[in-house]
Amino acid sequence: MKTYSAIAITVLAITILAGTVVAGDVVLLEAEGFDHACGWKIDQQFMDQMGSPILLAHGMGVPVKDATTVATFPTTGRYHLWVRTRDWVAGWKAPGAPGKFQVLINRKPVETVFGTEGAKWHWQRGGIVEISKTKVTVSLHDLTGFDGRCDAIVFASDANFVPPNDPKKLTLWRRKLLGLSEKPIDAGKFDLVVVGGGIAGTCAAISGARSGLKVALIQDRPVLGGNNSSEARVHLGGRTMLAPYPKLGGVVRELSPAKRGNAGPPERYEDQKKLDVVAAEKNISLFLSTHVSEVEMGGKKIAAVIGRNIRTGKRLRFAGRVFADCTGDGTVGFLAGADFRMGREGKDETGEDLAPAKADKMTMGSSVQWYSKSFKESSSFPVTPWAVQFTEENAQRVTGGEWNWETGMNKHQIDEFEEVRDYGMRVVYGNWAFLKNSPKNKAKYANRKLDWVAYIAGKRESRRLLGDVILTQQDVVGQKVFDDACVTTTWTIDLHYPEPKNSKQFPGKEFRSIARHLRIKPYPIPYRTLYSRNIDNLFMAGRDISVTHVALGTIRVMNTCGMMGEVVGMAAAICKERSTSPRGVYKEHLAELKKRMVKGVSKVQPGPPRSRVAGGVSANVPKPPTWIKTAGANLARKAKVTVSSCLNASYKASNINDGKIAFGTSDRWVSKSDFPQTVELTWDSQQTISVVRIVTGWKSGARIIGMLEDFSLQYHDGEAWKDIPSAKASGNKQADWTAKFNPLKTKRLRLTITAALKDLARIWEIETYNPPVIAKPH
Repeated sequence: MKTYSAIAITVLAITILAGTVVAGDVVLLEAEGFDHACGWKIDQQFMDQMGSPILLAHGMGVPVKDATTVATFPTTGRYHLWVRTRDWVAGWKAPGAPGKFQVLINRKPVETVFGTEGAKWHWQRGGIVEISKTKVTVSLHDLTGFDGRCDAIVFASDANFVPPNDPKKLTLWRRKLLGLSEKPIDAGKFDLVVVGGGIAGTCAAISGARSGLKVALIQDRPVLGGNNSSEARVHLGGRTMLAPYPKLGGVVRELSPAKRGNAGPPERYEDQKKLDVVAAEKNISLFLSTHVSEVEMGGKKIAAVIGRNIRTGKRLRFAGRVFADCTGDGTVGFLAGADFRMGREGKDETGEDLAPAKADKMTMGSSVQWYSKSFKESSSFPVTPWAVQFTEENAQRVTGGEWNWETGMNKHQIDEFEEVRDYGMRVVYGNWAFLKNSPKNKAKYANRKLDWVAYIAGKRESRRLLGDVILTQQDVVGQKVFDDACVTTTWTIDLHYPEPKNSKQFPGKEFRSIARHLRIKPYPIPYRTLYSRNIDNLFMAGRDISVTHVALGTIRVMNTCGMMGEVVGMAAAICKERSTSPRGVYKEHLAELKKRMVKGVSKVQPGPPRSRVAGGVSANVPKPPTWIKTAGANLARKAKVTVSSCLNASYKASNINDGKIAFGTSDRWVSKSDFPQTVELTWDSQQTISVVRIVTGWKSGARIIGMLEDFSLQYHDGEAWKDIPSAKASGNKQADWTAKFNPLKTKRLRLTITAALKDLARIWEIETYNPPVIAKPH
């Protein structure tokens, strides 16, 4: 039986450390194991690359509360201090070292300031310290609030001792010094081991447990939900409970928050609700804060996975009959040697109309979402010379950013992920510093403070594990029929690219994206995309299933991923009951799987989803106002429409007066996230207008959200713009808004928008009339 680890695979050229001799006394303090992390955050996202979880001082420009622990020394005396850290902006040759922090011993700082040197993780010398008692309090004292980071602290009595920095040697040295056994703790044997506690993994675990399996659910964060948790704050996309298996998606709905929306307040994502649903399943053993980085193989099967607790460092061994890789990154499959792809396929391989072969490294990026809040008092924000620098020409004049604040499309979304995330933070901090400090902008933003910046980046794409079927764009668009069709995907083929203007301003260093959508009909994907073609007992659910880069665009949203998990749980039960493999379920027991999918495992019955709103105001889907039947011609249809900006080519200005109000579609105009925004209607000849109707927002379930909130209408009298009496709104709550006024004559009408949800203006239609009798607006 062989054991493979993430570290071993990435550093094949080094030799194993054998019998390391430490002269004198050495005390190792793991930062993530401090007694009280306080304001510092435990961050495990990069431990496969740099060797360990870390503590992160993520204060958004405000120094965080000290992390503290009690250290026991073998003897008093002089020790040489080492701290494993890095200057996280040094890779960009940026000045200033934002991640500065101190080490305090019994509340007294040592002279060295840490986080000030070295682009890579390394041991920074801290000089000599005097330890006068065998028990002392050691603290990490943040100096900036700008994401200083600490992996570990070492005190060594030997002046010649240098801690190892090579990842493999460091791992072995740590285990020895911490007294951790080479043999992991036996966590038990399970029918189904699910690695990854996002929506896909959580649904797989629940489905398996309700199908009678003993399940281990392993998640590397302290909460469930993945991108739909309060740590990443992405709403659930895609429809559920549809033909041919309308019971699929019920488990997803059990976990779903009541409110939708990206980058919202933490309570919106209902972390506790997800934990409660899992806790109610007696067949699930939940292991939070446990990162899987090793697998044991027995031939072409996984015998066990080994996870490490991100606080204690203890290793746990999970043996299983079948395993489900719901990590998003395809981590378990990668460690097991599963076939996979990453990036964009070449045209000659798949026939898809993709980017040139030289762009095969390109993927969709990861989002560092953020928002600010308004307060009564003004506040300051530091100047950030180490961040991305902005000017009046390229500043993003917004109060928050969500999915389209996307970085790393030209970076490796696993190996270079710390750089991807950090660049996103450099952008947010640099832009906010410009808005808060530049003379032309600081008055507008004086009373706003950063309230949340994600340090857990929302990832879209990395490894895709290959199954017996690799789903393609042609399959989805052509509605190819598979005999093992299961989960119905409904999202558009939604692929992200750098925003063109952002590319011109920041070539090769883009941080804003656009989405290009290809509409599809609901399409049930084949079960054979949900298991590995060369690892005999490995399922997968989520964005790491067997699809091409383009097909990933439709299946990657979380409601769809959750339904995959439900199917995997059912198929895993058949594997146990019939002593078969994931492939065997297809070849020999497909009819049984179909019966299970018809029956489902959810406590929710099929039907329309409950109304979910994205915060702020919402309204019912409006019906046309009664007065419109006698209002005469819609004069706006003959106008030329110009707008201040378009989010992308799909949301064009001509949608504003095309005569269609198609709720639930993208047939609307959407601005870029910057206010104010303007819409101007121009006619060749003078028009008489006395009523304006504006339909705004977007459809979420049975509700409309994201309506225009603050706006006003003006007309041009031939010499200047004039306000239209009674044609303005503040805090609007109507999706279908109408203004009536005395008839006026004009060739030009202008709408100025100053507030809407997430700083995006969304308009389905503007209509103008001059009815013979002005009815009371509906």
